[in-house]
Amino acid sequence: MTMQKAEPTQEHRWLEQLVGEWAVRNDAPAPGQEETAEWSETVRSLDGIWFVSEGSGDMPGCGPIQTLLTLGYDPQKKRYVGTWIGSMMTYLWVYEGTLDETGKVLTLDCIGPDFERPGETARYQDIVTIIDRDNRKFTARVQKPDGSWSEMMSAHYRRKA
Repeated sequence: MTMQKAEPTQEHRWLEQLVGEWAVRNDAPAPGQEETAEWSETVRSLDGIWFVSEGSGDMPGCGPIQTLLTLGYDPQKKRYVGTWIGSMMTYLWVYEGTLDETGKVLTLDCIGPDFERPGETARYQDIVTIIDRDNRKFTARVQKPDGSWSEMMSAHYRRKA
C-alpha cells in the first residue's frame, strides 16, 4: 500500500490566513486580574495541511509562558481539528470545530478540566473571528452547569508589519 500525499482543501486554505507574525493583547483583564496581557504569536504552515502556532509572553499570575496550537481539517470528519498546550498547565486540549455560514468565525469545541470544580470537566469553546486580513479576535468561553456560556477571555490579534 502506498500513502498518497494529502492535498489542501478549501477548508485548509481558510487556515492560511492565520499564517504570519502577530502581536496579541487581551481585550480586558480576566476576572480577578488587574492588568492586561500582551504576547506574540507566529503561525506557520506545514505544506498547507497543518498550521502550527507558537505563542510566548507574560501571563498575569503565571509569568513567562509558551503555547503551541495545531490546526488542520479532517475531510472524513468534515471538521476542523487541532490541539493546544501551554507551559502553564499539564492538560492537552483537543479540538473539533466548524466554520460558520459567514466564513469568518471558526468555533473549536473541547472538553477540559473545570477550573471552578476540581476533579470535574467542562465544555469549552475557543472562537476565532476574522475581522480583516490583518486583524482577528479570539474568544474563550466555558459552559456553566446550567448550560449557559460564560466568556473567560478575549484577545485582539494584529498582524505585525
